[in-house]
Amino acid sequence: MMNKFLLASFVFVCLLACKDDVTPSIKKPGWSKAHSVGYHQEVNEREQINIALFLEQHPELQMTETETGLRYMIYSTKSNKETALSGQKVKVVLSIKLLDGTTCYTTAKDSEEFIVDKSDVESGLNEAVKLMRVGDKAKLILPSHLALGLVGDQDQIPPLAILYIDIELLEIN
Repeated sequence: MMNKFLLASFVFVCLLACKDDVTPSIKKPGWSKAHSVGYHQEVNEREQINIALFLEQHPELQMTETETGLRYMIYSTKSNKETALSGQKVKVVLSIKLLDGTTCYTTAKDSEEFIVDKSDVESGLNEAVKLMRVGDKAKLILPSHLALGLVGDQDQIPPLAILYIDIELLEIN
């Protein structure tokens, strides 16, 4: 019995003696809200510079800027009817380009319909059609936060793309 006790004590002491020295891990700071805010501010500042340079190279574009950052210029007006409201169905023809002139999408042969503020279209496009009347043609510049944001459309529009859109409002229902 005494041998079993000594053997058990010896095993116990050996287990304690084999304990590795554990050094405390150093925690790297994680991504925080402050990081996100700083990142988005930096992206916005770069986009504002790119938009300003684009407009400087195109003095014919006399654009108005909204509080959200949408820039628009209605260059052709054909009616005095009311503007589109949230929840109304609109029919548009549009051409979507990047600031470098690359054409991403165009509906030149067909029109596109969507319900204002209730569809999966760019928030800047929703905002713009609410400023337009039937028959109006406009040029828009959508910063990425009003366009397709951080991921783009994973097809023709890259992440963080600023969109240059030519749009005609055909109908409001």
